[in-house]
Amino acid sequence: MDLSNLKPAEGSVRYNSKRIGRGQGSGKGGTSTRGHKGAKSRSGYSRKLGFEGGQMPLQRRVPKFGFTNINRKEYQGINLDTLQQMVDDKKIKNTVDLDTMIAFRLARKNDLVKILGRGELNVKLKVSAHKFTASAKAAIEAAGGEAVTL
Repeated sequence: MDLSNLKPAEGSVRYNSKRIGRGQGSGKGGTSTRGHKGAKSRSGYSRKLGFEGGQMPLQRRVPKFGFTNINRKEYQGINLDTLQQMVDDKKIKNTVDLDTMIAFRLARKNDLVKILGRGELNVKLKVSAHKFTASAKAAIEAAGGEAVTL
């Protein structure tokens, strides 16, 4: 293989060898494959997202109900069994803070973190997070650790 015989992968390029809108002699002049009249034949046409040809769009047909609280805070939940697994794998020693969770991809940089109580914790850990469930806090303290609320 060299530069002289490179070509794009099969099916990756979607152009036609016939150039449209280049006069009658080309066989694709006149309306240039756009048909007659209407918005789609005009230059600069772009269909709005969700447009259904004038029919009432699905977005407007479907009934809306309920309530979305704009002040809702979403927490990234991390269970105790996940922390225990990390201790077993020798990834963490005695402290777990936000930087550790981000480093091991348990949470993202701007996430609020809540420690949940699924599983057991057999190791003394100092855990720093934004929130703790009551069962998680009790389990951490029962193991001799500390639950620090940020």
